[in-house]
Amino acid sequence: MMQTTLKNDPKIMKAWCFYDWANSVYSLVITTAIFPIYYVALTRGNNGDIVSFFGIEISASVLYSYALTGAFLTIAFLSPLLTAIADYGGNKKNFMRFFCYMGSTACMGLFFFTEETFSLSVLLFMVAAIGFSGSIVFYNSYLPEIATEDNFDKLSARGFSLGYIGSMLLLIFSLALVLNSEKLGIEDAGLPPRISFLITGLWWFGFSQYSFAYLPNNPYKKKAEGNYLLNGFKELGRVVSMLKELPLLKRFLMAFFFYNMGVQTVMYVASLFGSKELNLPDNALITVLLIIQAVAIGGAYFFAWLSGKVGNTMALVWAVLVWVGITIGAYFVTTGNQYYVLAFVVGAVMGGVQSLSRSTYSKLLPETTDHASFFSFYDICDKVGLALGTLAFGITEQIFGSMRNSILTLLVFFVIGLALLFSIRTRKLAPVEPSVF
Repeated sequence: MMQTTLKNDPKIMKAWCFYDWANSVYSLVITTAIFPIYYVALTRGNNGDIVSFFGIEISASVLYSYALTGAFLTIAFLSPLLTAIADYGGNKKNFMRFFCYMGSTACMGLFFFTEETFSLSVLLFMVAAIGFSGSIVFYNSYLPEIATEDNFDKLSARGFSLGYIGSMLLLIFSLALVLNSEKLGIEDAGLPPRISFLITGLWWFGFSQYSFAYLPNNPYKKKAEGNYLLNGFKELGRVVSMLKELPLLKRFLMAFFFYNMGVQTVMYVASLFGSKELNLPDNALITVLLIIQAVAIGGAYFFAWLSGKVGNTMALVWAVLVWVGITIGAYFVTTGNQYYVLAFVVGAVMGGVQSLSRSTYSKLLPETTDHASFFSFYDICDKVGLALGTLAFGITEQIFGSMRNSILTLLVFFVIGLALLFSIRTRKLAPVEPSVF
C-alpha cells in the first residue's frame, strides 16, 4: 500500500481541522438553536401545530421528526455504496465537496422559508441534513490518511474545538441580529432568523474552500477502470469481509452505537426537556447551548490529554461514566440553576467523547486504502443510533407520561456501551504522547 501524501503535514492537518470550523455552524444554528425556534413560531397557528405538507395534514412537530429521521436514514443507506465507489476511484474529496455544496446551498435556500414556501422549505431542511451528514463521512475518513496514530487524538480534538468556536461565534452573531432587529430597522420579525440561515450556508460554503484547497485527492494514486457502480459494490463487499475478521473493531462499533445513542439523544432533547419539564424560556435554553459549546472546547483537549495518560479505552470509560452520572442527575433536576450546572458537565464530556470516539475508531482500522468505506459503518452506527435513541425516548415518554422516565432509558444505553468498552483490550489503544503539536 503506497501513499504519496506526507503524514503530519501541518498545512494539511490545519486544512482538515478547518472543515469542522466550516460545517459545525450547521449543527448549532440549523439543527439545535435558531431554526427549531423559527420553525415552531412559524407553525404555531389556529389549528395548534397542524400544517399542510404538500396537501397532507400533519403535526408540525411530527413532520420535523420525520424530516430529520428521513434524512439520517437516507444517508445511512447511501453512504456504504457511495464511500465504496469513492474508495475505488480514489476521488472521495469530490464526494465530500458535492455533499458540502449541496448542504450549504440548501441552508442558503432556507432564507426563503415562509408560510408560502413551507413544503419546499422542509425539503430543503432535509437536503441540508443529508449534505451535512454525507460530507462528514468522507471528512472523518481523512484522519488516518493525514496523520500518524500518535496524533489522532489531539488532531481530532483540535477539529472539534475549532467547530465549537466557529459555531458559537456565528450563533452569538445570529442572536444579536434577532434580538436587535428593531434597532436595525428590521420590521419583519421572521427576517433576522432567515438571514442567519443564509449566513450559515455562506459560512459553510466559504470556509470549506480552504479545506478543499489543501486536502489530498487520491493519495494512494488509484486508477479506476470499468463500471463505477459495479466495482463500488465489489469494493463494499471486500470491506464487509474485512470487517468480519476484525473482532475488536466490531466490538468498538457496538460500544459506540450504544453510548453514542445516549449522547446524541441527550443533545437533541436537552432543550425540549428544559422547556417542557422546567418551563425555561427560549433565552435560557440558548444560554445553555452556549455554555455547552464553550466548555466542550476544553473538554475535547482534556480527553485527548487523558487518552495519552491512560489510553483511549479507559479515557472513553471515564467519559461514559460521567454520562451515566449526567443521566442520573437529570432525573432529579428541578430548577434552572441545576440545569445550568448539568449543562456545564455535559459540555465537559461532549467534546471529549465525540473527538475521542473518532480517533479511537481510526486507531482500530486495519492497514487499508478504503478508509471512507470503513467510516461509513461508523456513520451508520451514529445515524441509526440517533434515530433509535430518539424513538425510544419518545415511546417511553408516551407510555409513562414524563420525560424524566425517558432519561432512565438513556441510562440503559450508557451502561451497555460501558460494558462493551470494558471488553476492549489492545495495545493500539495504549497511552501514547503525540509526536507533533
